[in-house]
Amino acid sequence: MRILLAEDDPRISRFVAKGLREHAYAVDIANDGEEVLYFASVNSYDLIILDVNLPVFDGFEVCRKLRAERIAIPVIMLTARDSVDDRVTGLNLGADDYLVKPFDFKELLARTRALLRRQTELLPPVIEVGDLEIDTAAKLVRRGGEKIDLTAKEFALLEYLAVNKNRVIGREEIAEHVWDDSFDPFSNVIDVYVRRIRQKIDLDTSRPLIKTRRGQGYILTDD
Repeated sequence: MRILLAEDDPRISRFVAKGLREHAYAVDIANDGEEVLYFASVNSYDLIILDVNLPVFDGFEVCRKLRAERIAIPVIMLTARDSVDDRVTGLNLGADDYLVKPFDFKELLARTRALLRRQTELLPPVIEVGDLEIDTAAKLVRRGGEKIDLTAKEFALLEYLAVNKNRVIGREEIAEHVWDDSFDPFSNVIDVYVRRIRQKIDLDTSRPLIKTRRGQGYILTDD
């Protein structure tokens, strides 16, 4: 899943982005409210983590503008303000959750997963495609009961195919959700990663699960 992180403190921004990427999320970083609005208008995000004290437009104003423009991306607001009135203001402006600084990264990660599960229609924590099991909470993959080791990016790509199992996913959609804004649309990196995953989950079986639809993209299916 692809996340937009809006935080003007470089130390916090680096820490949170590093943690999210280690858990297989693609992360773009905005440094002020104006950048948040621009990124949200040109990219497809699954979640925005939004600090209240941003330059140009603060988090409250950003949230108000996003909802006014009918951008329904879920928002977690981060703030050092812990008054009830501030939390109510953020929620009334369209935020989906609110986390007070300083926070434990494990709590942010849990809240992130909860909102993303809501976005994917409460899919089960373990997605099964044939004898392939993708544990989205523990970030584990097994086929035929045998554990398969994947890198964070390989897992992110396989997870996105699994969330959309039995549906053809084009390269552009994969890039929008699994990679960040540094992705080169002219590269063959998606094909390279699909090939690596195939070598790990399909190589020793007569029933491949990842199929290519020429000119369309990829599909994860047991059909």
